[in-house]
Amino acid sequence: MAAPLIVLQVLPALNTGGVERGTLEVARAVTEAGGTALVASAGGRLVPELERAGARHVTLPLASKNPLTILRNAARLADLIRAEGVRIVHARSRAPAWSALLAARRTDARLITTWHGVYSEDFPLKRHYNAVMGRGERVIAISEFVAERLRTGYGVEEARLRLIPRSVDTDVFDPARVAPERVERLRRDWNLPEGRPVVMLPGRVTPWKGQDLLVEAFGRMGNRDALLVLVGGSAGREEYARALADRAAALGIADRLMMAGDCADMPAALMLADVVVSASTKPEPFGRVVIEAQAMHRPVIGPDHGAAVETIRQGETGWRVPPRDADALAKALDAALALPPEERAALGERAAADVIRRGYTTAALCAATLAVYRELL
Repeated sequence: MAAPLIVLQVLPALNTGGVERGTLEVARAVTEAGGTALVASAGGRLVPELERAGARHVTLPLASKNPLTILRNAARLADLIRAEGVRIVHARSRAPAWSALLAARRTDARLITTWHGVYSEDFPLKRHYNAVMGRGERVIAISEFVAERLRTGYGVEEARLRLIPRSVDTDVFDPARVAPERVERLRRDWNLPEGRPVVMLPGRVTPWKGQDLLVEAFGRMGNRDALLVLVGGSAGREEYARALADRAAALGIADRLMMAGDCADMPAALMLADVVVSASTKPEPFGRVVIEAQAMHRPVIGPDHGAAVETIRQGETGWRVPPRDADALAKALDAALALPPEERAALGERAAADVIRRGYTTAALCAATLAVYRELL
């Protein structure tokens, strides 16, 4: 008889973010496959959605990096594993992974890790702290960029390494499924005039996402009609948001800058964009913004580093520009906006087809992750 599929995913918290969204998607896939999905975290606003998907949440202080808390969490996880008959423990972040590693050693559970980030190594112990993410019996990399770092920097051999890219839900991010009323509601809420081209950067308002670089590039563009919309929250980074507004004023583009804040309807938001930009100043381990825009048939401009090298085919599904180069970004924006509508539409169609062809879908991610679970069962 096949071993039961009882999976415990561990992560710091269940708030907004790609790690959290991936956790929820996999939990839903486990329950739909007839298994039992457990998630342990410090909690957060996605817990109700997780429970609606048929999974169960266990609240533990897994966001803490305190060594004593990590040890206590290991004991709690071991108790949970034994009580629930957990067969697979899937760790998605470093502090929870240390607890999960210790708990797996005390039980007969199998450990899987997913390396989601580009972790810094700015002091000696940091490298040791990071290394836990390479100690799973299977180690999932979310891009070839991350996989190469695991091979060369952390000695993860091919036998344990699995490449499973991040995903977009193509049932949600599909232009045909976005009612015009949703788009018009956002246009009114944001007070965007019709007939003006829109450049959009979705992402948390934080320096490494490159909003300041995009504002600078926008001020250097030849196109003086386009509007710039920054979509994302700035809570805790209000000073940076004010600096963006001040720089826009100094460049004479304040009247063309819209800081929209958080948006609950990103498919509709992307329908308002003529060009979507990823301007991250540090290499992205994947960058879900790119594939969400591509799924919505939107041209994308991204930096020529990190996983954007994999997700954007130069001149075919978008454009890559040298990182942190405002002049190059300005020229790419002018070129993208100058494309005839039929050429821009064709590029968007190629980008959407690429998302499917290359397996950047939620269905592909879940199927591949369940396959890894079954390998160890």
